[in-house]
Formats: sequence, structure tokens, C-alpha cells
Amino acid sequence: MPLPLGFNTYCLRALRWNDEKLLDFAAAQKLDAIFLQDSLDPRSMEPAHWTEVREQAKRLNLHLETGGGGILPKSAEGIDASIATLRKNIERAAAMGSPYVRCVQASERSAFPVPVEQAMEWSVKILRAVRPQLEQAHVKAIIEVHKDLQAWELKQVIEAAGKDLVGVYFDTGNPVFVLEDPMTTLEVLAPYVESAHLRDSVVYEHPRGVAVQWVPLGEGVIDFKAIVAKLAEWCPRVHVYNKPITGRPPAIIPYLEPGFWKLYPKTRAGDLARFLQLARKGRPYEGHMVIEDLPGRQTPEPFQAAIQFQQRDHVERGIEYAKKTLDLGIRWRS
Repeated sequence: MPLPLGFNTYCLRALRWNDEKLLDFAAAQKLDAIFLQDSLDPRSMEPAHWTEVREQAKRLNLHLETGGGGILPKSAEGIDASIATLRKNIERAAAMGSPYVRCVQASERSAFPVPVEQAMEWSVKILRAVRPQLEQAHVKAIIEVHKDLQAWELKQVIEAAGKDLVGVYFDTGNPVFVLEDPMTTLEVLAPYVESAHLRDSVVYEHPRGVAVQWVPLGEGVIDFKAIVAKLAEWCPRVHVYNKPITGRPPAIIPYLEPGFWKLYPKTRAGDLARFLQLARKGRPYEGHMVIEDLPGRQTPEPFQAAIQFQQRDHVERGIEYAKKTLDLGIRWRS
């Protein structure tokens, strides 16, 4: 049986669709699931709306997953507020019928408010504090593989927080930002993976280290046939989501500069070598792409229509690739 297929709604953020329209889009694409992430719906935090979303997903026969954002505060004084926010997100997820509540630790490694090991301790403290709510709601917290921790570090957080109620939201687009091949990430975290999101990257050598850029699914250097095969073997219960986040310029990871390694004092040589092998296979993206996420400036108004077209096009291309090349999805076959 193929793994069920869905899409992550953040990928259509420029269209600013409400939740109802996003669910209708998933059904029109003959998908099995939807991951409602960073909702832009004006009623997103209204309990009555949560019930409506749950009923619509049920009516459309869509498996739904959702959650919140960052769980780490900017200082120790904010830990209680972070716990309260996570409790609200657990309530929302349960009301929508999601078995999981998404959590993010940091936007990137350098954004941790304290040294990495202390940030990991804060995450564990916050996750342990909400265990009663998770258990009562029959919801599991899933930490997104983000641009912050390497897989072996995230494994420590999961184990310390309690793997019975805390798992992993596996995202293939983020490991490359912490010098890790996504297959390494999956090999380490497979026992904890509850949700899988596919995002492709080009990774290539650069005079300062490596460059990374996200591209439409199937157009980068990541071996998704191998990843999907391992997901089916190791994580057969997961729903797999197409999650292209494109329109961003290449990011330089300056690992050849001495100061870079202050953030990675315990990086494992074998994992780094495997990542560098991936980079040596890559090259800059040669397809057409409108760049929208420009640091320090808003997207110019004339770009808006092009960005909306591009986001929908990349999502639909990714869905087609997932169905026809990766053999994902169930509903579209009938």
C-alpha cells in the first residue's frame, strides 16, 4: 500500500486563502491529507472555527494535521508563557481532529537565545510541562526538523521529553542548513517520525563553504526515491506531505570560515563527510524562479501576482511528481 499523500498549506501563503479554501484545494487535488501550518485564516484561533475545520476535513475525507510555531522563549522569564501558548495549541489541534501538535524550537541555530545545550534543556522542560494536556487530549507533540539541531541532538530532546508523547516532524528541506544529509536525519530519527514533509534542495560547493537553495520537488539533489522507500519501511504509518518553499535566494553556509564552528563544537565527522558528498553532486538551480523572500525588504507589489502563480505552480508540480514518480498517495488512483 502506498503511503498517503498530502500538502503543507504554508506553501500557498501568498494566496492568503482561508482554511476552508485550502481544504477544498486538497480535495480537488485528490489528496489524502492536509497539514494546516501557520494558518492565515482570520478566525484561526476561534474554537467554533476549529470545529468547522474538523467537520469539513471529515466531510472531504481528509486526514488533518496541524499545530503551532516556536516554543522557545527569548529568555528564561518567558518559559511559563511558552508553556501556556503550547497548551492552547494542543487544545486547538485536538479540536480540529489532529493527532499531533507541531512545535518548532528556533528559526535557525544562531537564533537560539542561549547556548545550544541550554536551549535543548528549555525545550525538554516545556514539553514535559504539557505532558498532562497531551495525554488528556490524545495528541502527540511533534518537533519539526528545522535549521537548528542536528539529528543526534534532536534525538536527545525527544528521549528526554518522553518519546511516548513527543515525536518528530521530519522535514527534508532543513537538515542541509545544519550540514546534514536528509538521509542521515531519517536514519537517526526514524523511530520517532510521525509526519513526513518533502522539500527539495540544491546544495553545491561555494568559496566560503556550501550554498543551499530550496527548489520544487524533484528538481534538486535529494534522492527522494530512497527517502520514500525508507519511510515506507521504517515509518509505515506516516502521511507524507509535499512542502515546496521556493522563491528564496541561495543561502551561504560558510563552514570554511573558522568562526562558523563555534555553533557546532560537537559535529560528527562522518555525518559532515556525507553531507559534503551531497554538495559535490550539486550545482546551482537552472530553472526559472521569482525571488520573493529578500532579507530586509518586502516583496514589491508588481511581484505579487507572479509569486502567487509560482507558489501554486510549484505545489501542483510537486504533487504530480509525488504521485507519478514517487508513487505516493491513495485517493487519486480511483
